[in-house]
Amino acid sequence: MSGGKIRCEACPVMCYVAEGQTGACDRYANEGGRIVRCDPLTIFDRRLEAGDEMRPFLGGEWDGNPLADSTLFVSAVGAGTTYPDYKPAPFIVSREIDGVDFVTVVTEAIYSYCGVKVKIDTDRHLGPEGAVVRAAGEPVGLVITSEYGSQMLSLGGVDHLTGGSKAEGRVTCDTLMALCNKAPVELEVEGGARVTVQAGQPPVVDGQVETRMRVGCGSAAVGMFAAHWQGLVDEVVVVDDHITGVMSEHQAGKVLGWKPTGIRIRGRRSTPGRYFQVAAPGLGWGGTDLSDPLTILGKWEAKKGARPGLSLLMVSTTGEHAGYYVLDDGLRPVAQEMPRVLAETVDLIAENCEPALCNVLFAAGAGGSLRAGVTRNPVRLTRSVKALKTRVTCGGAPAWIWPGGGITLMVDVTRMPDGSFGSVPTPALVAPLEFTLPRADYRALGGHDEAVRSVSDILEKGGEYGGAVRGLGPREQMP
Repeated sequence: MSGGKIRCEACPVMCYVAEGQTGACDRYANEGGRIVRCDPLTIFDRRLEAGDEMRPFLGGEWDGNPLADSTLFVSAVGAGTTYPDYKPAPFIVSREIDGVDFVTVVTEAIYSYCGVKVKIDTDRHLGPEGAVVRAAGEPVGLVITSEYGSQMLSLGGVDHLTGGSKAEGRVTCDTLMALCNKAPVELEVEGGARVTVQAGQPPVVDGQVETRMRVGCGSAAVGMFAAHWQGLVDEVVVVDDHITGVMSEHQAGKVLGWKPTGIRIRGRRSTPGRYFQVAAPGLGWGGTDLSDPLTILGKWEAKKGARPGLSLLMVSTTGEHAGYYVLDDGLRPVAQEMPRVLAETVDLIAENCEPALCNVLFAAGAGGSLRAGVTRNPVRLTRSVKALKTRVTCGGAPAWIWPGGGITLMVDVTRMPDGSFGSVPTPALVAPLEFTLPRADYRALGGHDEAVRSVSDILEKGGEYGGAVRGLGPREQMP
């Protein structure tokens, strides 16, 4: 107690909280002289309708009779923390599944070592690899190697959270929490674009909403649709920032009997029909800076098949850009109205493009002292996780565990309940974490077996940080 306030020990900040007020994290409050968690403990219940309808278990709908353990899963959302880590996790739950006694250890972990990996489905050039990514003017991460049809960002990490200025740490923490809670965040890439990212939603690049992820590189598109173009057009060029494809030179065209056209491409030839560096990266055709695709063409060669009347289709890897041309008497391509049958093949490219989305994966090191909330011998938990004897989930969503030392995990935030993430002003993120394993194995770990409780006991009595409980309908990720 201090001046009518009580101290909250749920994180290293240790706020003194007045009656009816919350701490700096907005997650814990003083209610009647007791520190309580502001959000209810979340339990997945297979008996509820699918979706986000919530049912308060302690609001008169549960009569106190034992429930079928296999229908319920106690998540860590709203559970509270083990900090300062000398004590067992807030909830260690026993439930019987198919005749086997399982234990789920539930805690909200405080992560200083955490960040997000962001996959942005777009061919638009966001910025050079290694470029600094900023939010509200502060550096929060960088551009990393692009993947097939997607630009990738790595944001957060301990160096941005704690290794820079206070403003950098605060903005980084706020950015990570917003992204993990599926809220939109505007980012700016040095030397590149402004992009609005929101998990599960299309990216917005320099004010333009992306709708399609490319069907493949230019070479792949040539191979996929060669048979559709045969007999409809004399030459096809699929413009792409990475690998531009040319039908008459490509192996797909050769096998189908495509005749040489005398076309010349300004770019670095890789293999027949495949060209690198035809233009600079940008927001135009196929992720290049092109607004006019004809600029990548050199002089057509009559000796190698060019002739007046030869038809040419130029198209991007999403079908968003396309043009139809016919060579005139001077062997210059002249734009013409695209034949309907050819336009249908462009539509086919668009049909085969997947919707452009932003994917946010929370990445963190679930190590350190939080493991002491699971077992008296923390390294045994790490070994059990690596041996696949202990399943790791975050808010019920399956986590992917990196090989090697420690418990380094990644999880798709869209598979977690809304509002799963919080923060503390150290700064650090707070995220739900569950470990599930047979009780016999838990005892062998040196687990806190004396702290194990039944689901019914938890519903009836709550926990250290209050008794509010909510139920969510079944989700794909429910263990």
